[in-house]
Amino acid sequence: MVAQDFQVDLTKALVFQVGHLGEAYHEWVHQPIVCTEGPRFFENEFLEFLTRTVWWAVPTIWLPVVFFSISKSVRMGHTFPEIVMMVLFGILVWTLFEYTVHRFLFHIETKSYWGNTIHYLLHGCHHKHPMDGLRLVFPPIGTAIICFPFWYMFRLLSPPSVALALFGGTLLGYVAYDVTHYYLHHGKPSKSLTQDLKKYHLNHHFRIQSKGFGITSSLWDSVFGTVPSTKAAEKMSNQ
Repeated sequence: MVAQDFQVDLTKALVFQVGHLGEAYHEWVHQPIVCTEGPRFFENEFLEFLTRTVWWAVPTIWLPVVFFSISKSVRMGHTFPEIVMMVLFGILVWTLFEYTVHRFLFHIETKSYWGNTIHYLLHGCHHKHPMDGLRLVFPPIGTAIICFPFWYMFRLLSPPSVALALFGGTLLGYVAYDVTHYYLHHGKPSKSLTQDLKKYHLNHHFRIQSKGFGITSSLWDSVFGTVPSTKAAEKMSNQ
């Protein structure tokens, strides 16, 4: 049963508290606390450790897997143009996955105890504490779990030599996604492209959280009509 007027105690471990918010969870989780120091998730030290990941762990762990997969595809006889096309297709697959999961899973509305708890672990924590630098990238265990269905899908739909390059490209897309995501929150971009990406993503966090689901690009937002309107456009429409 949901406690009436339940208040989350930010000085205590949060994960098993947020479920008690019930229908108020969605509003609570989208009121961000901008602080570089993240909250505690679990009382258990091991579980708490598993929730924290430094950004550089992502390229350190996964780029060697990318290199191995692509280089093995090369050794199995594919030409350079073929490898490039397969890797680019793998990256495209990742961007679609990135958009789909962000829109339809990470932004699902929940109100049950376990629904709120799981949502907070998956993505709600990031919207509540968007500057928590140790919970911006996927933990390695989570990434490994995601890798399996991609690998088996590519093996099912294509020859082994093609599957390797497609998998390497998709994993490369993931690495680019997570590193870019960290940079958009903590970096200071000087180029127009990265400045625009940062504005686009922070707009999703602090202004229109129901649109702008792309991180590495706005491609799929454009395709599916979820590009957020600009402030200038909104002013014009309200006149």
